Amino acid sequence: MAVTTFKASTYLKDKVLVEANVRGHKIIIDEPKELGGDDQGANPVELVLSALGACQSIVARIYANKLKIDLRNFWVELEGDLDIDGFLGKSDVRPGFLTIRYTFHMETSAPEEKVEEFKKIIEAHCPVGDTIANTVNLVSSGIVIENTIA
Repeated sequence: MAVTTFKASTYLKDKVLVEANVRGHKIIIDEPKELGGDDQGANPVELVLSALGACQSIVARIYANKLKIDLRNFWVELEGDLDIDGFLGKSDVRPGFLTIRYTFHMETSAPEEKVEEFKKIIEAHCPVGDTIANTVNLVSSGIVIENTIA
């Protein structure tokens, strides 16, 4: 088994602006003004949608080459339904996505039956899609209280 550990660190800045660091790459995450942010970046749930579409796109590129599909262009449109009242604690509903929908778009000369097989392969091999579709062990390692200098 080739288990690989991926890591990220996030730092809360002003208001709800968060700076994430991943392998030396900085990502700015913020909420729109109506949710208390300054709209300086995508919010976390938009990043989940983006991560899914990016993962599906990467899997498409890898498997297009393996299946000898001439993938001239590929993009994914995604949208998800979320009850904001769960996030804001206004209601006893789940704070996460209720439904995520996506549509693959591709430019290719491959026959339709091969494209349908290709779609199934993309869906079966996308780690982000698998993570969203299946239960994951979400484990807290506790909390570390940092002492500040008074």
